Amino acid sequence: MITTPAFAGKRYAVLGLARSGMSAVESLLAGGAQVTAWDSREEPRRALEGRCELADPVSIDLSGYAGVVVSPGVPLNQHPIGAHAASFNVPVIGDIELFSLCRPDLPAHRVVAITGTNGKSTTTALVHHILQSAALPVRMGGNIGVPVLGTNPLAAGGVYVLELSSYQIDLTHSLESDVAALLNITPDHLERYDGFAGYAASKARLFAMQRPDQFAVFGMSDPKTQAIAARESQLREQFRVRSVDGKDLVKLQPDWPSLQGPHNLQNAAVAVAIAEALGLTPVQWRPALASFRGLPHRMERVADLNGVMFINDSKATNPASTAPALAAFPPAAHPRIHWILGGLPKGDSLDECKPHFGNVAAAYTIGDAGPLFAELLSPHMKVTRSEMMCEAIRQAMEAAQPGDVVLLSPACASFDQFRDYEARGDVFRQIVQALSAPEPAQSNGGRG
Repeated sequence: MITTPAFAGKRYAVLGLARSGMSAVESLLAGGAQVTAWDSREEPRRALEGRCELADPVSIDLSGYAGVVVSPGVPLNQHPIGAHAASFNVPVIGDIELFSLCRPDLPAHRVVAITGTNGKSTTTALVHHILQSAALPVRMGGNIGVPVLGTNPLAAGGVYVLELSSYQIDLTHSLESDVAALLNITPDHLERYDGFAGYAASKARLFAMQRPDQFAVFGMSDPKTQAIAARESQLREQFRVRSVDGKDLVKLQPDWPSLQGPHNLQNAAVAVAIAEALGLTPVQWRPALASFRGLPHRMERVADLNGVMFINDSKATNPASTAPALAAFPPAAHPRIHWILGGLPKGDSLDECKPHFGNVAAAYTIGDAGPLFAELLSPHMKVTRSEMMCEAIRQAMEAAQPGDVVLLSPACASFDQFRDYEARGDVFRQIVQALSAPEPAQSNGGRG
């Protein structure tokens, strides 16, 4: 695990004992800290019995504590821990801040931090893949993968690639990222902030923690992101700030099977800018873009059968997140997409998807939203009321021609028929594989 002797003799409280919280406890204990830990669930508390004090930080005297480590899921604008810690002048931090405190004792390394409302998981995984393909020691963590403190330190020359949500940035105060990137900012999580401006300010803090000699990369899709980019351009040398939209890469995109669509063009552009800031060349990043397989359930290419591509985009749980998937496959000779959608609806329209209806050859509706979506889509395309996933896949498979795409992008939550979006995507993958399996050879009953 990652730890530091700087923890020795200090007192910390940890609130929330899921994966990141438990790894924080282990890192602090290994560094010699005294830890007070708490979770509303009994099981994780029991796992720490005898190793640290068990008490809710909200109810204890925090005098002399070096910090209160909280889960990113704790709403600081509503939970009493913020005011309680402030009354003792104790900072409220997260596991990423603990990682930052450990950095002076780690082998020489660099840190890439990536944030944004949309696309940060794909971009983080892509940067990790590019660096791994270039044979650099690299680890992916933060809001994706395993908690960074729970991993062994990288060898000298390694790169830690961190996906950071706004919640994690709120709990981080000293992370000087060698390269920080902001993909985009659109209204989200506003219940945690003082409006959209407060949410954008949280994202901007990632760059405020950097030194002027470190690199900043920005997407170009929205005014809030560009305003932060403009501000950073005034604070550091111009070559250390890059705003990218991917137009210079568009001719290469057909060679990236898992990075189709305008949104992925910008994700790739940001990833390339990060790689170049770290010293990589096109000879290193170009083949990595082509070999990137994507993340499960996010435009995941699960099969190519008889010239038909099968895409699992189960993570698209609302129309806004489905729209980029529909935009990713424009017509060739004819509309190409056989669109499987439906589930537990989050609204009563598909307006965000409407600009891309011309890309759809046919729709196959499933789940609770099936009747509503069929009614909305029937004036624009052929619709089959499939009801169940297996039927939708079978019907789409029979109708699709070479060059077409069978796309699961539900625009709905999964909870009417599946445990979560991951279970839904897994079922899609399994059914595609089962329906495409060759028939077993029939025995004639004779002896060979």
